[in-house]
Amino acid sequence: MSPRWNWDFEEKKRAAREPATTPPLPAPRPQPPDPRARFRRRRLGAAAAFLLILVLVIVALTSSHGDGSTSTAGTRVPSAALRPPTVSELQRDENGVDSVLAYTPFVKEGAPRGRDVALTFDDGPGPYTPQVLDVLEREHAPATFFVIGQEIHDFGTSTEREVRDGFVIGDHTENHPMMAHLSAHDQHEQLFEQAARIELLGGHRPRLFRPPYGSFNATTFRLLHQMRMLMVLWSVDTDDYEQPGVDTIVRRGLEGAKPGAIILLHDAGGNREQTVAALPKLIHALRARGLRLVSVPRLLADDPPLHGQPLPTSLAGD
Repeated sequence: MSPRWNWDFEEKKRAAREPATTPPLPAPRPQPPDPRARFRRRRLGAAAAFLLILVLVIVALTSSHGDGSTSTAGTRVPSAALRPPTVSELQRDENGVDSVLAYTPFVKEGAPRGRDVALTFDDGPGPYTPQVLDVLEREHAPATFFVIGQEIHDFGTSTEREVRDGFVIGDHTENHPMMAHLSAHDQHEQLFEQAARIELLGGHRPRLFRPPYGSFNATTFRLLHQMRMLMVLWSVDTDDYEQPGVDTIVRRGLEGAKPGAIILLHDAGGNREQTVAALPKLIHALRARGLRLVSVPRLLADDPPLHGQPLPTSLAGD
């Protein structure tokens, strides 16, 4: 078959079979092409090409910018995300941190006046962080993430997602050292470099700090004071990093769960399948007790810690 369809091939075959009865007419003299017609054809061709390019661009944008967050399988699913905080909510959180810093450099729990509890996650981002975020978004559960700066290099999309969805991000140092073992200069670098990474991702400069291994000293407190940062410890430790089993993680999370509690979990630093599986059960059980999940800054604004608490000693024994 020829590449172009010849619509008059039947007429040619019929003419070849029938004898000619009249002499053929002279061939018409070729006419010069009409420049206006050529211009119209070019304009129509350019318009068609433009429309084709426009359709391709729209298809590409639709496939790469879906509604919602990226699932662990790489496809985009609708996100039940928490929303980014409003200006007034940001100001409330800032005021809450500032008011607590005015009388103490640390917090391990809020006052038991209301019904707020705060879920916190350390050591991320990592391979299991998207699954943790899936659960939190599905359950509409606020949380606070204490992020390691170097992990952002490989798993920064999860931190970007945390920023986009309005989760609070705290400082967990640049590469997770024992802070009490470092010089003042090195401690400052650990705090500053992580904070700079968060700002480069579009997040707010962290006001909260959690020391890796619970290791800190007087130098740490002095640097935090200079940087207007509050040390956040915890009142409930699930020890989920030990991978003790889903039910054990839930039970440990509930044992000390009371108004004002700050609960420690991990979204990275190892296999966190058990943490992911335990998280929805823990959230449901906390809510069944009438407790409300909030971020750490919201906890400080609603139920700030009591005055007069003695300074803690390094939990790492340094």
